[in-house]
Amino acid sequence: MGLKTLRSTVTGSRGRAGGRLVGWLVAGETRISARTERPQTQSSVSGRGGQAVGADRRLRGEAHHVPGRRMRPLTEEETRLLFEKLSRYIGENIKLLVDRPDGTYCFRLHNDRIYYVSETILKLATSIPRNKLVSLGTCFGKFTKTSKFRLHVTALDYLAPYAKYKVWVKPGSEQSFLYGNHVLKSGLGRITENTAQYQGVVVYSMADVPLGFGVAAKSTQDCRKLDPMAVVVFHQADIGEYLRHEDTLT
Repeated sequence: MGLKTLRSTVTGSRGRAGGRLVGWLVAGETRISARTERPQTQSSVSGRGGQAVGADRRLRGEAHHVPGRRMRPLTEEETRLLFEKLSRYIGENIKLLVDRPDGTYCFRLHNDRIYYVSETILKLATSIPRNKLVSLGTCFGKFTKTSKFRLHVTALDYLAPYAKYKVWVKPGSEQSFLYGNHVLKSGLGRITENTAQYQGVVVYSMADVPLGFGVAAKSTQDCRKLDPMAVVVFHQADIGEYLRHEDTLT
Protein backbone atom coordinates (compact mmCIF):
# COMPACT_ATOMS: atom_id res chain seq x y z
CA MET A 1 0.00 0.00 0.00
CA GLY A 2 1.45 3.31 -1.00
CA LEU A 3 1.83 6.32 1.18
CA LYS A 4 -0.94 8.12 -0.63
CA THR A 5 -3.35 5.22 -0.16
CA LEU A 6 -2.52 4.90 3.55
CA ARG A 7 -3.12 8.55 4.13
CA SER A 8 -6.42 8.30 2.32
CA THR A 9 -7.51 5.33 4.42
CA VAL A 10 -6.53 6.94 7.70
CA THR A 11 -8.16 10.17 6.71
CA GLY A 12 -11.26 8.34 5.63
CA SER A 13 -11.43 6.32 8.85
CA ARG A 14 -10.86 9.40 10.91
CA GLY A 15 -13.47 11.22 8.91
CA ARG A 16 -15.99 8.41 9.35
CA ALA A 17 -15.18 8.09 13.03
CA GLY A 18 -15.39 11.82 13.39
CA GLY A 19 -18.63 11.79 11.49
CA ARG A 20 -20.11 9.09 13.73
CA LEU A 21 -18.89 10.87 16.86
CA VAL A 22 -20.28 14.19 15.76
CA GLY A 23 -23.48 12.50 14.69
CA TRP A 24 -23.81 10.83 18.08
CA LEU A 25 -23.17 14.08 19.88
CA VAL A 26 -25.68 15.89 17.73
CA ALA A 27 -28.17 13.10 18.24
CA GLY A 28 -27.43 13.18 21.96
CA GLU A 29 -27.92 16.91 22.06
CA THR A 30 -31.15 16.48 20.16
CA ARG A 31 -32.40 13.88 22.61
CA ILE A 32 -31.33 15.97 25.60
CA SER A 33 -32.95 19.04 24.12
CA ALA A 34 -36.11 17.10 23.44
CA ARG A 35 -36.17 15.76 26.97
CA THR A 36 -35.42 19.22 28.30
CA GLU A 37 -37.98 20.94 26.14
CA ARG A 38 -40.80 18.62 27.10
CA PRO A 39 -40.53 19.36 30.83
CA GLN A 40 -40.16 23.05 30.00
CA THR A 41 -43.29 22.90 27.90
CA GLN A 42 -45.16 21.12 30.66
CA SER A 43 -43.75 23.54 33.20
CA SER A 44 -44.75 26.54 31.14
CA VAL A 45 -48.24 25.14 30.68
CA SER A 46 -48.44 24.44 34.39
CA GLY A 47 -47.15 27.93 35.06
CA ARG A 48 -49.82 29.47 32.89
CA GLY A 49 -52.40 27.26 34.52
CA GLY A 50 -51.08 28.27 37.94
CA GLN A 51 -51.31 31.91 36.99
CA ALA A 52 -54.85 31.38 35.76
CA VAL A 53 -55.76 29.58 38.97
CA GLY A 54 -54.07 32.31 41.00
CA ALA A 55 -55.93 35.00 39.10
CA ASP A 56 -59.17 33.11 39.62
CA ARG A 57 -58.45 32.85 43.33
CA ARG A 58 -57.64 36.54 43.51
CA LEU A 59 -60.89 37.34 41.77
CA ARG A 60 -62.77 35.13 44.18
CA GLY A 61 -60.92 36.67 47.10
CA GLU A 62 -61.70 40.15 45.87
CA ALA A 63 -65.35 39.28 45.53
CA HIS A 64 -65.26 37.81 49.03
CA HIS A 65 -63.79 40.90 50.69
CA VAL A 66 -65.70 43.50 48.67
CA PRO A 67 -69.44 43.70 49.47
CA GLY A 68 -70.40 45.08 46.06
CA ARG A 69 -68.50 46.10 42.93
CA ARG A 70 -71.64 46.55 40.85
CA MET A 71 -74.64 48.72 41.60
CA ARG A 72 -77.35 46.75 43.37
CA PRO A 73 -79.98 47.09 46.14
CA LEU A 74 -78.85 46.67 49.73
CA THR A 75 -79.16 43.34 51.49
CA GLU A 76 -81.01 43.10 54.80
CA GLU A 77 -77.74 43.12 56.74
CA GLU A 78 -76.42 46.14 54.85
CA THR A 79 -79.70 47.98 55.38
CA ARG A 80 -79.56 47.22 59.09
CA LEU A 81 -76.02 48.56 59.41
CA LEU A 82 -76.93 51.72 57.51
CA PHE A 83 -80.09 52.44 59.51
CA GLU A 84 -78.35 51.76 62.82
CA LYS A 85 -75.72 54.35 61.94
CA LEU A 86 -78.25 56.92 60.73
CA SER A 87 -80.51 56.43 63.74
CA ARG A 88 -77.69 57.58 66.02
CA TYR A 89 -78.02 61.04 64.49
CA ILE A 90 -81.60 61.44 63.25
CA GLY A 91 -83.53 58.73 65.13
CA GLU A 92 -86.88 57.81 63.64
CA ASN A 93 -86.52 60.61 61.07
CA ILE A 94 -84.95 58.01 58.78
CA LYS A 95 -88.40 57.47 57.27
CA LEU A 96 -88.34 61.09 56.07
CA LEU A 97 -85.40 60.23 53.82
CA VAL A 98 -87.37 57.52 52.04
CA ASP A 99 -90.92 58.93 52.09
CA ARG A 100 -90.41 62.29 50.43
CA PRO A 101 -93.07 64.48 48.80
CA ASP A 102 -90.78 65.37 45.88
CA GLY A 103 -90.35 61.81 44.63
CA THR A 104 -89.20 58.31 45.50
CA TYR A 105 -85.68 57.87 46.85
CA CYS A 106 -83.74 54.72 47.62
CA PHE A 107 -80.32 53.43 48.64
CA ARG A 108 -77.99 51.56 46.31
CA LEU A 109 -74.62 49.89 46.85
CA HIS A 110 -71.85 50.51 44.32
CA ASN A 111 -68.10 49.98 44.77
CA ASP A 112 -68.47 49.46 48.55
CA ARG A 113 -70.30 52.79 48.87
CA ILE A 114 -73.95 53.44 49.67
CA TYR A 115 -75.61 56.06 47.51
CA TYR A 116 -78.84 57.91 48.21
CA VAL A 117 -80.49 58.47 44.86
CA SER A 118 -83.86 59.33 43.35
CA GLU A 119 -85.58 56.81 41.12
CA THR A 120 -85.40 59.29 38.24
CA ILE A 121 -81.60 59.37 38.33
CA LEU A 122 -81.52 55.63 38.98
CA LYS A 123 -83.42 54.96 35.75
CA LEU A 124 -81.03 57.19 33.82
CA ALA A 125 -78.06 55.34 35.30
CA THR A 126 -79.29 52.04 33.85
CA SER A 127 -78.20 53.24 30.40
CA ILE A 128 -74.56 53.32 31.59
CA PRO A 129 -72.59 50.04 31.74
CA ARG A 130 -72.14 49.12 35.38
CA ASN A 131 -68.40 48.69 35.05
CA LYS A 132 -68.20 52.26 33.69
CA LEU A 133 -70.39 53.87 36.35
CA VAL A 134 -68.37 55.90 38.86
CA SER A 135 -71.07 57.25 41.18
CA LEU A 136 -74.68 58.37 41.31
CA GLY A 137 -76.77 60.42 43.70
CA THR A 138 -75.22 61.30 47.07
CA CYS A 139 -72.67 59.07 48.77
CA PHE A 140 -73.70 58.41 52.38
CA GLY A 141 -70.68 56.35 53.32
CA LYS A 142 -68.76 53.17 52.63
CA PHE A 143 -68.15 49.70 53.99
CA THR A 144 -64.71 48.99 55.38
CA LYS A 145 -62.78 45.78 54.74
CA THR A 146 -64.18 44.44 58.02
CA SER A 147 -67.75 45.06 56.73
CA LYS A 148 -68.37 47.99 59.05
CA PHE A 149 -70.24 51.00 57.71
CA ARG A 150 -68.69 54.45 58.04
CA LEU A 151 -70.66 57.63 57.38
CA HIS A 152 -69.04 60.24 55.14
CA VAL A 153 -69.33 63.99 55.49
CA THR A 154 -71.19 63.96 52.17
CA ALA A 155 -74.26 62.80 54.13
CA LEU A 156 -74.19 65.93 56.31
CA ASP A 157 -76.72 67.84 54.20
CA TYR A 158 -79.27 65.09 54.89
CA LEU A 159 -78.41 64.61 58.56
CA ALA A 160 -78.45 68.27 59.61
CA PRO A 161 -82.15 69.03 58.85
CA TYR A 162 -83.33 66.00 60.85
CA ALA A 163 -80.74 65.94 63.65
CA LYS A 164 -82.23 65.50 67.12
CA TYR A 165 -79.11 66.43 69.08
CA LYS A 166 -76.82 69.30 68.19
CA VAL A 167 -73.65 70.96 69.37
CA TRP A 168 -72.58 74.53 68.61
CA VAL A 169 -68.90 75.46 68.71
CA LYS A 170 -67.43 78.88 69.37
CA PRO A 171 -65.86 80.78 66.45
CA GLY A 172 -62.37 80.28 67.87
CA SER A 173 -62.79 76.49 67.84
CA GLU A 174 -64.28 76.10 64.36
CA GLN A 175 -60.92 75.84 62.63
CA SER A 176 -59.67 73.21 65.06
CA PHE A 177 -62.73 71.05 64.40
CA LEU A 178 -62.39 71.53 60.64
CA TYR A 179 -58.86 70.14 60.88
CA GLY A 180 -60.23 66.90 62.30
CA ASN A 181 -59.82 67.55 66.03
CA HIS A 182 -62.27 66.80 68.83
CA VAL A 183 -64.38 69.54 70.39
CA LEU A 184 -63.13 70.66 73.80
CA LYS A 185 -65.13 72.15 76.65
CA SER A 186 -63.41 75.49 76.07
CA GLY A 187 -64.80 75.57 72.51
CA LEU A 188 -68.32 74.46 73.37
CA GLY A 189 -70.94 77.13 72.72
CA ARG A 190 -74.18 75.24 73.27
CA ILE A 191 -75.45 71.69 73.41
CA THR A 192 -78.95 70.23 73.12
CA GLU A 193 -80.58 69.49 76.46
CA ASN A 194 -80.76 65.86 77.59
CA THR A 195 -78.01 64.74 75.24
CA ALA A 196 -76.80 61.37 76.47
CA GLN A 197 -73.21 60.19 76.51
CA TYR A 198 -72.10 58.59 73.21
CA GLN A 199 -75.10 60.05 71.42
CA GLY A 200 -74.56 61.04 67.79
CA VAL A 201 -74.60 64.82 67.37
CA VAL A 202 -74.36 67.25 64.47
CA VAL A 203 -71.84 70.05 65.00
CA TYR A 204 -72.79 73.61 64.02
CA SER A 205 -71.14 76.99 64.07
CA MET A 206 -72.74 79.67 66.22
CA ALA A 207 -74.29 80.95 62.97
CA ASP A 208 -76.13 77.61 62.53
CA VAL A 209 -73.91 76.42 59.68
CA PRO A 210 -73.42 72.61 59.76
CA LEU A 211 -69.72 71.82 60.15
CA GLY A 212 -69.79 68.06 60.63
CA PHE A 213 -70.88 65.42 63.09
CA GLY A 214 -69.50 63.39 65.95
CA VAL A 215 -70.29 61.50 69.14
CA ALA A 216 -70.94 63.15 72.49
CA ALA A 217 -68.14 62.26 74.89
CA LYS A 218 -70.16 63.48 77.87
CA SER A 219 -73.82 64.06 78.62
CA THR A 220 -75.30 67.54 78.85
CA GLN A 221 -75.20 67.42 82.64
CA ASP A 222 -71.57 66.31 82.74
CA CYS A 223 -70.49 69.05 80.32
CA ARG A 224 -71.37 71.73 82.86
CA LYS A 225 -68.68 70.60 85.30
CA LEU A 226 -65.85 69.60 82.96
CA ASP A 227 -62.40 71.11 82.77
CA PRO A 228 -61.81 73.50 79.83
CA MET A 229 -59.46 71.02 78.12
CA ALA A 230 -61.77 68.02 78.44
CA VAL A 231 -63.24 66.50 75.26
CA VAL A 232 -66.99 66.95 74.88
CA VAL A 233 -67.47 65.68 71.29
CA PHE A 234 -65.47 62.99 69.52
CA HIS A 235 -64.82 63.99 65.92
CA GLN A 236 -66.34 61.79 63.21
CA ALA A 237 -66.46 63.93 60.06
CA ASP A 238 -66.21 67.58 59.06
CA ILE A 239 -66.53 69.65 55.89
CA GLY A 240 -62.77 70.20 55.86
CA GLU A 241 -62.53 66.67 54.45
CA TYR A 242 -63.65 68.02 51.09
CA LEU A 243 -60.10 69.35 50.84
CA ARG A 244 -58.18 66.85 52.96
CA HIS A 245 -59.79 63.71 51.50
CA GLU A 246 -60.92 64.96 48.14
CA ASP A 247 -59.90 61.80 46.27
CA THR A 248 -61.84 59.39 48.53
CA LEU A 249 -65.18 61.17 48.92
CA THR A 250 -66.74 60.15 45.61
